[in-house]
Amino acid sequence: MTTARQPGARPGLLAHRTWPTVPEESLVLVPIGSTEQHGPHLPLNTDSVIAESVARRTAEELAVRLTRPPLVAPVIAYGASGEHAGFPGTVSLGHEALHAVIVETVRSLSLWAGRVVFVNGHGGNIATLDAAVGQLRAEGHAVSWAGCGVAAGDAHAGRTETSLMLHLAPEDVRMTEAVAGDTRPLHVLMPLLTAHGVRAVSPSGVLGDPAGASAEEGDRHVRTMVSGLVGLITTGTTDDRGRLLAQEPAVGPDSKAAGR
Repeated sequence: MTTARQPGARPGLLAHRTWPTVPEESLVLVPIGSTEQHGPHLPLNTDSVIAESVARRTAEELAVRLTRPPLVAPVIAYGASGEHAGFPGTVSLGHEALHAVIVETVRSLSLWAGRVVFVNGHGGNIATLDAAVGQLRAEGHAVSWAGCGVAAGDAHAGRTETSLMLHLAPEDVRMTEAVAGDTRPLHVLMPLLTAHGVRAVSPSGVLGDPAGASAEEGDRHVRTMVSGLVGLITTGTTDDRGRLLAQEPAVGPDSKAAGR
């Protein structure tokens, strides 16, 4: 089976290939995002754009390291977004439907792919990914997942996501409409969000403050996320929920002595 690039195909993108050019036993990255409100200044597909961009750039980095170039599947653009249901434009599949989509996606991919990694851009998908990917691993599938989080980033549609979108899709960002929302930490807000939804906490839909966002900051965030995901895929471990975790350094007599 040939793996050569065909005319008009984009490197690594599964949707742009024909079946004879799809290498079997390949690593397939599946971006998963959402279609939900992101304040008055960011588009509904923000999470999907971020997940897909990180997946594509990770595939490019991995292409020079792997025998078979990795593939990026089309983004799963609907997630579990019930907490945003109070805003027009939000489309949520909910936990059960998303669980079924994840499970059947992997069962189908496993007929020809070697390994599947979900690249998640939406926090509301985490519980579903844990449950679905855990089930799939128990079935024997080679599947795991990782998120697109930014250390110390704000919760939703604030400076972090605004910077990312100014870098990835600046034409879709309306900075003149940007407003600050509830800036309390997510662990403080989570009980309120779970009980009452985002709109009851922040009428604008913003959890954070977009002020100070920049494309340059977004570029740095993307580079960090891609570097982290490459490391997780190539050297990380996977827990029983399918989460990719950084490999902890071995501890032995030599390492202990060096640390004194």
